[in-house]
Amino acid sequence: MCKGLSNLPSSCLEKAKGMRVKLSHLAEIHHKQKVQDGKILQDLETLLGSKIGLQAFRGFLRSEFSEENLEFWLACEDYRVSPSNMQKTKASSILNQFINPDAPLEVNLDAETREALLSVMDSPCADTFSLAQQRIYSLMAKDSFPRFLRSHHCAEAIKAY
Repeated sequence: MCKGLSNLPSSCLEKAKGMRVKLSHLAEIHHKQKVQDGKILQDLETLLGSKIGLQAFRGFLRSEFSEENLEFWLACEDYRVSPSNMQKTKASSILNQFINPDAPLEVNLDAETREALLSVMDSPCADTFSLAQQRIYSLMAKDSFPRFLRSHHCAEAIKAY
């Protein structure tokens, strides 16, 4: 032990040791939280489950004028968990907002998927939009999400944690 520390009362040394242990513990907790927060940006599914991540991704898509993909995916999630007595109304809304040609937020679906959707709109069920939702999710995962990870929106989301 250095000479300066040996002159301190033992109570001070004990307090210093206790503080060192507490600081070490806080640093470890902070590190674990940063690692956990970083995982939010590892994949699109995790990002969409995070409020801050979702807001950042929405801002990024808005800046690229492709927010309709996320809005469609979210509308499908809402539809999927809706009570059956609300499904027909919500299905019609999704159809008019995202699927129909010239819809205000028309999403980029292939003709086969679009036709399959239109053919079942008379009797929608919980998984009516599953295929279309998966196609848009794949589009976001392969196209938008990698660009988001390189964007300032992502950097700002990381700072927010």
